[in-house]
Amino acid sequence: MGIGFLCPGQASQKVGMGLDLYENSTLGKQFFDTANDIMGVDIQHIIFNGPEEELKQTQFTQPAIYIVSVIIGMLMLENGIQPSCAAGHSLGEYSALTLAKSFDFETGLNLVKVRAEGMQFAGTQNPGTMAAVIGLDDETTQNICNQYSNGIVVAANFNAKGQVVISGEVDAVHAVMPLLKDAGAMKVIELNVSGAFHSPLMTPAKEMLSEMLLSIEIRDSEIPVYANVTASPVSNKDEIRQSLIDQLENPVRWHESITRMIKDGMNHGVEIGPGRVLQGLSRRIDRSFDMSGVESLEQIVNFDYV
Repeated sequence: MGIGFLCPGQASQKVGMGLDLYENSTLGKQFFDTANDIMGVDIQHIIFNGPEEELKQTQFTQPAIYIVSVIIGMLMLENGIQPSCAAGHSLGEYSALTLAKSFDFETGLNLVKVRAEGMQFAGTQNPGTMAAVIGLDDETTQNICNQYSNGIVVAANFNAKGQVVISGEVDAVHAVMPLLKDAGAMKVIELNVSGAFHSPLMTPAKEMLSEMLLSIEIRDSEIPVYANVTASPVSNKDEIRQSLIDQLENPVRWHESITRMIKDGMNHGVEIGPGRVLQGLSRRIDRSFDMSGVESLEQIVNFDYV
């Protein structure tokens, strides 16, 4: 029995998120002000006022979601809600590890800043795209990607049963999309992204991020965090460091992570951050898993978990 903090990744952002946390909580104001100093740009203004096109840029999106998610999680902890474990989808893994006390807010934001800038850079160096594959099993999707030999295309996110995201070179992804439809996919939808995330095209970002990850102090986490790369709980600082280094070029095993979490006795998950993406995925993974979300100060104050 227990509760898991689940932190969202890129694409959950929305203009105005976290404004109530900034205006009505001391911790929120403190963290947002610290974030402006670390970012070297007025990230508060971008988050609170947009425009949306600017907030959607990878170098701003990732820090923005991290900032808001960590503030929400910290306020939940202050409010006496103690999770038994945590996990985060891609970028969300950094929020989860901050809430699990592997590193502090400032260290996490510095890492996310480098990660986001690295991924944006990798996207210009190695142009790529991603596509969501709906209604096809994981193995078939993976096999079709593996069998394609005229370019790089891989399965990047195993999100839920019948929902996989592929990633790779633009021409390779475009070539594989009709093959997936022919194999029985209900839909194959190209995503509006700035690069081929969780694929070998992210090597430049991995190199930039690895350098920083190897230079900072990471602590053993206070609660297990289910790693994207392995879908297994980790708490050892060296394993955490390695999982973050490996994460950029490898698939997010979200479906497996949630299934394993449930098997390990978790019966309630809370999406800590903006949007409802993870709540939607949880319904597709296992409807018996009790899932809720918290993205405002009012929801934090009124959060009731029995």
